[in-house]
Amino acid sequence: MKNLQEATERICQLKGSLIAIDALLPALLEAQPPTRHAALARSFEAHAEAARTVMLNAAISDHVLVAFERDVARMRSILTGIGQSGQRADQHDSATAVLMTTTRITTFLGQSALSGASGFFFRRDGALFLATNRHVFSDEKGNHFPDRIEIEVHTDAQNLTRYAVFSIPLYRNGLSLWREAADSAGVVDVAVIELEEGRLPASSVFQAFDSTHLEARGEDPAIGDALAVIGFPLGFHDTVHHLAVARSASIASAYGIRFQQQGYFLTDARTHRGSSGSPVLRRRGDYSKDGSALSWQLLGVHSTRIDMLTRNLMEDESLGLNGAWYADVLMTLTEPRQPML
Repeated sequence: MKNLQEATERICQLKGSLIAIDALLPALLEAQPPTRHAALARSFEAHAEAARTVMLNAAISDHVLVAFERDVARMRSILTGIGQSGQRADQHDSATAVLMTTTRITTFLGQSALSGASGFFFRRDGALFLATNRHVFSDEKGNHFPDRIEIEVHTDAQNLTRYAVFSIPLYRNGLSLWREAADSAGVVDVAVIELEEGRLPASSVFQAFDSTHLEARGEDPAIGDALAVIGFPLGFHDTVHHLAVARSASIASAYGIRFQQQGYFLTDARTHRGSSGSPVLRRRGDYSKDGSALSWQLLGVHSTRIDMLTRNLMEDESLGLNGAWYADVLMTLTEPRQPML
């Protein structure tokens, strides 16, 4: 009876050891870059074959051999699963890259939250900017005058549930920190604020557009082209992974022509409050050949819904049209500035 009890305890110990190994192996593999997974699988097969040869030439029971083959198969499946998950992670990164350009903006006056909006990252000559609508930072018509904003930034490329909130002041010594522009028709409803990248949360993970995303590359936009407006309508988003959502849209006015002499074109899309400052994008036809993580052309910055003052609210539906300011204004807003003497 005593020997049976000891044998049972030993079996339980071995099961516990195997479970611990099962937990350790995936952790070790996940710590390795995906490019190493295939080499690890080949090495495991070589060592398993060597162990198999030793056991076949030793006085070992068939039960041990069966258990060995079973565990080799199990380990092989773990290796294969990790390799596949690594491949999925690469695809996941590619699929979410464009969503990582955009961040949710909350405006504040002191400690009081005022409104929500959308913004996106834009990089030029090593400088990083947050772009959005000018009316997000200051809106005289809406009596909206925040003194700071908060944005959300991911902090783990593999675990998108991890993020940090970063506060950005809008004024220093009484002077506004954002950059805005005007043209012959007046103020352009696009603004940028430069971010000190070294002050962002540690291990910040995001994607940024740059001047190459403004290029047509021989694919001139035309009326009716399919677009994506990526943002946070009414603040709605994936609250677990802190990712924006994309609304489908199309070009609704002659692209390249200032609609009613304003610096924007029209889009046909369902949009809501909170979408202000969203990037308006067109998927490139040659995206599969593009080595960039962002295979999109940045056409505009969504600003506001366009409607008719004479519309009968009881009989007529909303037009469903929106104004998107031409994105090339970003090159003006992000021009390098000479330091003040």
